[in-house]
Amino acid sequence: MRELFGRPACLTDEPFLYCPGCSHGIAHRLVAEAIDRLGIRGRTVCVSSIGCSVRCWRNFDLDVVQGAHGRGLAVATGLKRAQPDKVIFTYQGDGDLAAIGMGETIHAAARGEAITVIFINNAVFGATGGQLAPTTLVGQVTSTYPGGRDPSWVGWPIRVAELLAQLPATAYIAREALTTPQRVLRARRAVQLAFEVQIKGQGFALVELLAACPPNLKLDPVQALNWVETKMIPHYPLGQLKPAKGAAR
Repeated sequence: MRELFGRPACLTDEPFLYCPGCSHGIAHRLVAEAIDRLGIRGRTVCVSSIGCSVRCWRNFDLDVVQGAHGRGLAVATGLKRAQPDKVIFTYQGDGDLAAIGMGETIHAAARGEAITVIFINNAVFGATGGQLAPTTLVGQVTSTYPGGRDPSWVGWPIRVAELLAQLPATAYIAREALTTPQRVLRARRAVQLAFEVQIKGQGFALVELLAACPPNLKLDPVQALNWVETKMIPHYPLGQLKPAKGAAR
């Protein structure tokens, strides 16, 4: 009997250690599927971040390097420049990429480093207790701002994809969500395209994936997905903010 659906070869047999309803497991699968389809597993290196996503080293069956908090793109830059034939990608959350790592993010993108970035945006610091993140929405309650985010005090949430899309050296910037089967299929195409951009030598590619963090939202898994749909997507519109050369919009 022909198998229609199975575990990607690029994933180990280790179970995911994420909370029920967390979107990281979906994102892991999309990355693994893209690597398998492109046949690049033997020359791909992941740079994992600090946060919930640090666990990805257990799940990706390929070389993984651990970067210090926020320094994933600095580590990835060194790897890519030392071994340009390798396919290098970072897997980072919003706290890692957009808070402590914003300097590394902006400058790697401005230089057009040929790296693929998988950016998980769940609007909160997940692993450390639900603190306010750069992507936390206005009015959103967090452990450090129980009254909700007040832009007059802590500023407005940062739209990372829009920020990077303005830089001349970025090659592909997109944002998708992991909330419904249809949206996951769109995210699947975006993730693969981000790897193809690197393989073709076109430059820096980032896919932002809107994700759910039920424990820190104090919601059940279904409610958390609905929150992403109704609260996050209006502020973080989906689509290709900078289409890749030669790719359909």
